[in-house]
Amino acid sequence: MSVLRTKPINDVVAQADADGSDGKLGLRRRLGAVDLMGFGIGMVIGTGIFTLTGIEAKNHAGAGVVVSFAIAGVVALLAALCYAELASSVPTAGSAYTYAYATMGEIVAWIIGWDLLLEFALGSAVVARGWSGYLAELVGLPTTWFGEEGSIVNVGAMAIVLILGVVVIVGIRESARVTNLLVLVKVAICVFIVVAGLFFVKAANLSPFIPPAEPAGGAEDGIRQPVTQAIFGMEPSVFGFAGVLTAAAVVFFAYTGFEAVANLGEETRKPRRDLPLGLLGTLIISTVLYIGVSLVLVGMVPHAEIDEGAPIASAFKAVGAGWAAVLVSIAAIAGLTSVILVGLVAMGRIGFAIARDGLIPPSIAKVHPRWGTPYRISAIMTVGVALLAGFLPLSALADLVSIGALCAFVLVSVAVPILRRKRPDLERPFKVPFSPVLPIVSALACLYLMLNLSVETWIRFLAWMLLGGIIYFGYGYRRNRLARHEAAERTSEPASTTF
Repeated sequence: MSVLRTKPINDVVAQADADGSDGKLGLRRRLGAVDLMGFGIGMVIGTGIFTLTGIEAKNHAGAGVVVSFAIAGVVALLAALCYAELASSVPTAGSAYTYAYATMGEIVAWIIGWDLLLEFALGSAVVARGWSGYLAELVGLPTTWFGEEGSIVNVGAMAIVLILGVVVIVGIRESARVTNLLVLVKVAICVFIVVAGLFFVKAANLSPFIPPAEPAGGAEDGIRQPVTQAIFGMEPSVFGFAGVLTAAAVVFFAYTGFEAVANLGEETRKPRRDLPLGLLGTLIISTVLYIGVSLVLVGMVPHAEIDEGAPIASAFKAVGAGWAAVLVSIAAIAGLTSVILVGLVAMGRIGFAIARDGLIPPSIAKVHPRWGTPYRISAIMTVGVALLAGFLPLSALADLVSIGALCAFVLVSVAVPILRRKRPDLERPFKVPFSPVLPIVSALACLYLMLNLSVETWIRFLAWMLLGGIIYFGYGYRRNRLARHEAAERTSEPASTTF
């Protein structure tokens, strides 16, 4: 049996067409283009604006963090074009996992599925801890139970994950309503931040726009320096254009949420039309907001004085607009809530797709007869994220979210020309322009950003991949649907393709 066996496209389409209401392993179609953009913006606009802007401006890019967000946005848009073609052609749960299974083979699909679970689990847990901190600051809750430091268990982080997990399990429409409401709140306040902040921008804070490079010191040395600097024997440095690229690789974390939209293909009423609209609409709106907010932030406060914990709220306090800081904190809570919610939705769909294919026990892929959601896998993922958020300070692992997403985007970009070659007859409502050139550029751009992450991040990522390999060869390799089908063919027995 080959680890590069591929899943037939017809099988993917048949699974996607199944409706969970009749007991099959399918999900109910209840979402439109606006809902998809709500989920996408709900996932994208959050940690990037309310945390990463300050951290990367202060530590790596200065005012050039605006360029970092623009670079990351362009790379994400290239990847989104590739996602849009695949999602409109094969609208299914699992997104990059399923695309890889149909084009590059089972082992690649497992790697990317395992990678995506890491990305969304860590991302949701990190954001949950940030949510708890913002809530504590806003209403004066004890840091012993809601703070990032000095606490044994972060009760606030666990509580919000468990509450939102119930919403995710009860139904996709309920999740969409909550997400859309939260998105309206935070987009309105993001626009307010840009408009109000422009009155406090000082030209002196934007000069030099990209601070000259300087030695990084011990904090960025050794395994904490970017891979590109380690490979070429460069002295570890921050700021300069190299710092802008490092910041771009880190803030890419902010854009990764758009791929959650592709995971909702089986729950979209008109996926061939609405999935491209949802994906591209999410990226365009989010990129504009990120660039605007980051420009205002570095214009209000010198980059060396930016507060890393709550950069935007602190910036308004620094210029004497404390009342605006309260609104920013409210927006941060709304923004981070929607990020957690969409992350839990995405994890449930990825786990559902993997379990449906038998790479992990298929019994956990069961769809609830009333709610129409993969409730078992969603419950498992919710509990796992709650434990991570409650007991582990995950800020040091946040870069893993970026490298996981970039790895997925490389494979999705490569999958576009492969699928065009293998299935030229497949209907493609949306096509990536200038293929295969643009998908190749997308893959190379994502790979280059990966190389601008630290050696330490790569070591952790490879360790997670090794654990995934053990699980795959120990369970999924011989027990998945395709393996059982091949075994049945060799013994001339009827092959079952359903659970």
